[in-house]
Amino acid sequence: MKKLFLPILLLLVIINASAQNVQKTHQKAILVDTHNDVISNQLITKADLGKLQSEGNFDLVRAEQAGLDAQVFSIWCSGQYGNGTAYAFANREIDSLYALINRNQDKITLVRTSSQLKKVVKQKKLAAMIGVEGGHMIEDRLDYIDSLAKRGMIYLTLTWNNSTPWATSAKDETLHGDSLTHKGLTEFGKQVVKRLNDKGVMIDLSHPGEQTFYDVMATTTKPVIASHSCAYALAPHRRNLKDDQLKAIAKNGGVVFVNFYSGFVDTAYTAKHEAYLVKHKPELDSLVKIYNDYDLASIRLNAIHKTEADQFRPPLSMLIKHIDYMVKLMGADHVGIGSDFDGAESYPLGLDSVTDYYKITDELLKLHYSKKDIKKILGGNFIRVLKANVGK
Repeated sequence: MKKLFLPILLLLVIINASAQNVQKTHQKAILVDTHNDVISNQLITKADLGKLQSEGNFDLVRAEQAGLDAQVFSIWCSGQYGNGTAYAFANREIDSLYALINRNQDKITLVRTSSQLKKVVKQKKLAAMIGVEGGHMIEDRLDYIDSLAKRGMIYLTLTWNNSTPWATSAKDETLHGDSLTHKGLTEFGKQVVKRLNDKGVMIDLSHPGEQTFYDVMATTTKPVIASHSCAYALAPHRRNLKDDQLKAIAKNGGVVFVNFYSGFVDTAYTAKHEAYLVKHKPELDSLVKIYNDYDLASIRLNAIHKTEADQFRPPLSMLIKHIDYMVKLMGADHVGIGSDFDGAESYPLGLDSVTDYYKITDELLKLHYSKKDIKKILGGNFIRVLKANVGK
């Protein structure tokens, strides 16, 4: 019995020491997530994000439990909003974030600079930031960039899936290339890039097409970001970045923040998910009528049929492969975390909410990543690129 007991005891000691190492490494890092869509959803659900929520991936209670130090909240509307409506919708979402902050001033503070971020982290509060997802929300006006920057915008995603008159999206360049009136940045698009540089607003290249991407790289004077994208070499989706794009961002001093969405992590997911949607189409149609939003309806459908939906979620190891691939190609200084939580219906198994970030730390330690590099990936790289754009 003693011969059996001692190895088991030793194993328990090793497991406990490993868990403590993960926790210590995770807590010492400044953890930053560059993309979360919960504010867009909150306008529909009316959820009080200051309280623990039974649905969704984020609230302030779970953020504190997760050790999340800084969150960039996505300000988004679809391409159906155009000039005369998109900018107003962006401000409505920002108002919603401001209201959340005002109701929870002991938990969350709006920041714009790296120095402000660090100060708020020391106060043990969540540093909130604003990323505007879609150039259509500036309505082809440079002064709207100025106004949004004053309200806290730290990055502008030059396009969403829809193109603007001055920049083309990955979706349109890939699927509708023959019908586009132009590809890439127009002269006004280059003015947008320069204005963003001047205002200290990071340029986000997660949604634009390849021509727009390279036009930006030839125009910008500041490091760029991709706020929520994966590696095309591992999952050839139009929203992911090819090796040459990844290398270009590294050369520019920028950072790619890895997206958790199952469809960008594993391209095999898409066909399985589409078959699942066909099977549950009547129920999905009913949910769309309730929420008036397809993405929210899809998220709710997966919650209802969780056991079935979980069967085609990719394993966590596939997400880690994207991180590891980028680190090996670009260097640990150019990779970060941009979950896309609350913006998709599915994430790898084990990643169900913000409370699961520590699992990434655990996996990187298992791959023998240094604690220094893990700290860079979890938040240090974001702080560096923010400072390089804002200047303080």
